[in-house]
Amino acid sequence: MRSYQRPRAPWLVAAMMAVAALPALAAVPVRVMQPQVADFGEQFQLTGTLTADRAAGLSPRVDGLVREVKVDAGDRVEAGQVLVQLDDAVARHTLARVRAEAAEAEATADEARRLLAEGRRLAADKFIPASQVGTLEARLSQARAAADSARAAAAEQQELVRRHALPAPFAGVVSAKHAEAGEWVQRGDTVLDLVATDRVRLDLQVPQERFAALAAEATVLVYPDALAGDALPARIEARVPVTDPQARTFLLRLRVDDADGRLLPGTSARAVVSLPATQPALAVPRDALLRQPDGGYSLFVAQADGDGWIARQRTVRVLRDRGSLVAIAEGLEAGERVVVRGNEALRDGQAVAPGED
Repeated sequence: MRSYQRPRAPWLVAAMMAVAALPALAAVPVRVMQPQVADFGEQFQLTGTLTADRAAGLSPRVDGLVREVKVDAGDRVEAGQVLVQLDDAVARHTLARVRAEAAEAEATADEARRLLAEGRRLAADKFIPASQVGTLEARLSQARAAADSARAAAAEQQELVRRHALPAPFAGVVSAKHAEAGEWVQRGDTVLDLVATDRVRLDLQVPQERFAALAAEATVLVYPDALAGDALPARIEARVPVTDPQARTFLLRLRVDDADGRLLPGTSARAVVSLPATQPALAVPRDALLRQPDGGYSLFVAQADGDGWIARQRTVRVLRDRGSLVAIAEGLEAGERVVVRGNEALRDGQAVAPGED
């Protein structure tokens, strides 16, 4: 008995023939690359204020009348250069007097020394008693002590005369002048402000959770606002382990390498701190990432499929980024081909024609 096969409807036969006549979907051309080891760590930016390594409000070392202010605000001075001169006429007269007293005391000591030598010769010849020699020795000791005291008084007065001049304790720039000739000034009064500009540092307030991560291996570049984008290398000089209880920050002090002396204390600057890598990761271009609806990230890798290639979507965990690269901690293996161009409209399992980027 012959089996009966129901004939297909004409429209169904026509549809099947049309599908069979369609060409296979062409592979989508994409550009791929193999991920590299991410040897960079986290990077963050902070803004702070440049300060001079040394800044001082200079005060006179003795009370007196200002005879001359030898500098003005903005002048660059050298260490030891006299900046302010007080009237020292009275002090010099006193110095002349104590020097004369010292000379008199020296002469008295010389005379006592001569009398003692003569007395010793007379005592040896039995012309004077030995007790008189002892008296002469005592007088010489007293004369020597008086001469030493007079010399010390002269040295003290010499120092007082010298202190009527105010020298620069270090090389720098006079940032402000607070006294003029004819004014009476006292010790403790600030007459000049001096700032050293050869060594400049940058003080930053860093969040407390960064304290442990900021080791000496961190790389720092400073971008002073006054230099229009020029970067200067810097190094970590100090981490002050005392936090601000209000802001929960601690002080990070950077030493900025400014060999040309272009930095201005008091101006602002931006620091870019690059930390060393702390865990293994793979680096891929940022263009390889696709944002997912849940806020995460994914990317496509090209996998061999018979004689061709297909795209496979992977959910990945982004660890950090640096410029145009991102570090992937999970979801990607070394040696895989990551799609970096042509991935915007890809679907999982779609045929691709990869080309090396």
